Amino acid sequence: MNASPDSPQKTGKIMLVGLGPGSLGHLTARAREAIAEADTVIGYVTYIRLVADLLAGKEVVRKSMTEELDRAIEALERARQGRKVAIVSSGDAGVYGMAGPTFEVLFQAGWTPESAIEVEIVPGASALNTCAALVGAPLTHDFCAISLSDLLTPWPCIARRLDAVAYADFVVALYNPKSGRRTRQIAEAQRIFLRHRDAQTPVAIVKSAYRPKQRIEFTTLEKMSEADIGMLTTVLIGNSNTFVRHGLMITPRGYSNKYEVANGERATRDGEQAGHSLSTGLNGWIESIQQSGRSAAELAQEYRLPADYIQSVLDTPLAEEMAGEESEA
Repeated sequence: MNASPDSPQKTGKIMLVGLGPGSLGHLTARAREAIAEADTVIGYVTYIRLVADLLAGKEVVRKSMTEELDRAIEALERARQGRKVAIVSSGDAGVYGMAGPTFEVLFQAGWTPESAIEVEIVPGASALNTCAALVGAPLTHDFCAISLSDLLTPWPCIARRLDAVAYADFVVALYNPKSGRRTRQIAEAQRIFLRHRDAQTPVAIVKSAYRPKQRIEFTTLEKMSEADIGMLTTVLIGNSNTFVRHGLMITPRGYSNKYEVANGERATRDGEQAGHSLSTGLNGWIESIQQSGRSAAELAQEYRLPADYIQSVLDTPLAEEMAGEESEA
């Protein structure tokens, strides 16, 4: 975060460093530089262990799992003393990592980007990316991440999110699925998903990705809760089109809706145009329902959309398709 020309001279620095999956081979060059630059490195004991070979000659502050705010407070105190501090997180510091709690502490202390303490976020690959890379291409279409930890989030809130994304057919990555004391959350997540998804929906269970005890298991939604799941596990639940073949979990992007491939050549399906929205894209869909003569209630049931939204679409004239519409497909 760059300071303006009128900002005070920077006297300390906090670097929020994402370590990626944990193997040094997947640590970014900037993450290595940030750790090398730091006078003090602060982190959860397991994360400190992941970069132990890079910490010679540095002050190392090890904290427990539930001491995130304490890590941020320690970092702020040292930065006020003019020190350069690296707070390390596995994955990405901004994805269920230390970036959020650190900014909360900084803001409560009156910090602004123009203050004397500089703050830098060093991104790293999150578990969502690294686990997906190990099992194939499960995130090629729309996906989301939900943490099952109810230590700071009320369960009804988590349950509503699970229900919404299960209904909407997202591929879902479940973080913090289970611990020694939190054993029922994954079973409840399974119960919610089974309300909307086929029992044979593919699920990948990845433990300790890119670490010495890495373990990968493919299962189904029906049997998901029987798998070996813990705090070092990420659970990837496929959508209605996801499949597993030759040990790889794949979620199609949707090219088959527009193209046919035969004898090594691609052909556009009847009624479709390369570079334009699908015939069942927004404009095509609006035109079809407006010409259907069906009620909003009937259409809402077919498309699993709110009736008031359907009615508003029926009542709004179809705008002309934008000239020069562009698409990656």
